[in-house]
Amino acid sequence: MGFFSFIQEIAMDLGTANTIIISDDKIVVDEPSVVALDRRTDKMIAVGTAAKMMYEKEQPNIRTIRPLRDGVIADFSACEQMMRGLIKMVHSSHRLFSPSLRMVIGVPSGSTEVELRAVRDSAEHADGRDVYLIFEPMAAAVGIGLDVEAPTGNMIVDIGGGTTEIAVISLGGIVSNNSIKVAGDDLTADIQDYMSRQHNVRVSERMAERIKISVGSALTDLGDEAPEDFMVVGPNKITALPMEVPVCYQEIAHCLDRTVARIETAVLNALESTPPELYADIVSNGIYLTGGGALLRGLAKRLTDKFYIQFHVADDPLHCVAKGAGVALKNVEKFSFLMR
Repeated sequence: MGFFSFIQEIAMDLGTANTIIISDDKIVVDEPSVVALDRRTDKMIAVGTAAKMMYEKEQPNIRTIRPLRDGVIADFSACEQMMRGLIKMVHSSHRLFSPSLRMVIGVPSGSTEVELRAVRDSAEHADGRDVYLIFEPMAAAVGIGLDVEAPTGNMIVDIGGGTTEIAVISLGGIVSNNSIKVAGDDLTADIQDYMSRQHNVRVSERMAERIKISVGSALTDLGDEAPEDFMVVGPNKITALPMEVPVCYQEIAHCLDRTVARIETAVLNALESTPPELYADIVSNGIYLTGGGALLRGLAKRLTDKFYIQFHVADDPLHCVAKGAGVALKNVEKFSFLMR
């Protein structure tokens, strides 16, 4: 292979909230899916964590963008610039040129052909030479370590930032799936709305996210695992005077209940469409929770109690899709479920 024909292989979980890139079996990028652009020139100023630090704090000449909404690309140009910026983090600083890329990218299982084309085009414009797509539930199953090609049914519930992907997998394919645009961003929005209605305090999206991480819960009784109250600081929405409001996990559990119930309904719909033989396998094996939403306190127990099927939170749920895409990258000739 000639010097100038160098090809680098990377696996990417292009998520609504975070983008994760794996290269040489290592997580080399784990950054928020945010890009900051100059309004006058539309050139990129910052990407990832640096851009998120500007989010909701920018001055008039800077705009910060989350290019993905509900799991799909909402701003094509910004997504391309974000991908370029994150991919540059992978390249060694001593390289004189950017290599051509062979890429495997995780996408929502409910994506339309237009949405899949948007992801593929963005990747190709960001120097992707060979671009493969993999549905996120399949990537998550591979990342967990399940034998997805075995004649056994496994169920994955991947709760990301923009979508919840529910899929039954057997014999190297998705037998049934349910993709809903209800996920982590909706939980964050619920908290913003609750703080405004209940406590008359305005909180930013970032503050609501911190509340979710600190005291978010799917159950009103966590027993010994209960977190301490979280102190929220913000302006009174009427007087604009500063307020300090202690928030406990029980009230956040109440405010998140409706969104969690919608996820439960989606799981039930997926189970109803599952063939009986595979359903029996799922009851035996349990159901696997992946994605950032899997970290919501008490969620696995709540789902287990509701469906009488054991729900398991995967090890390192945030990185399951990226790890699965990394395994698929090594097996592009073997795995028939990869899309070009």
